[in-house]
Amino acid sequence: MNIIEKSSRHQKIIGDFGESLICNFLSRRKFEVVSVDHTGIDIIASNPTAKQRLGITVKSRTRKKGKEEDSVNIFRQKQKNDRKKLEDACEAFACNPWIAVYVETRDSADVYLTSLKNYNAKYRGKKGKAVEVWKMGKKDRDKYDKDPEVKHIRIKFCATNWW
Repeated sequence: MNIIEKSSRHQKIIGDFGESLICNFLSRRKFEVVSVDHTGIDIIASNPTAKQRLGITVKSRTRKKGKEEDSVNIFRQKQKNDRKKLEDACEAFACNPWIAVYVETRDSADVYLTSLKNYNAKYRGKKGKAVEVWKMGKKDRDKYDKDPEVKHIRIKFCATNWW
């Protein structure tokens, strides 16, 4: 795979794929998982053994060459107030709010999953910003890898016979 050329439906496809991938990996860890079409959350995951119930918002992005370290917008505060939507949905469904980020590049993909509480404490930045982001720079990725509260999966793409 040398270049990424997106189809007209790529945004929808990558969003669904990111959600499905996260559901798969949670299911492999004994979570009961359901994709939901609800304002504020995309996935509800429950682990009765660990007594955890997560309400997860998923952000999925594809990054072309040269844009691999661009941040991923997590919450917009002005018109939509995505943070409040996540918190309200989690309150309605008795879940703890979590954030998932799926970012793919030409050769690999990264999946990050952390609680909103952990994001707020360590990665949020200044309050009151119009857009809150998940940073993807090398230093940031190294920091996430050292944080036991940030779950991380790295996937390598290897196409042997593909367009």
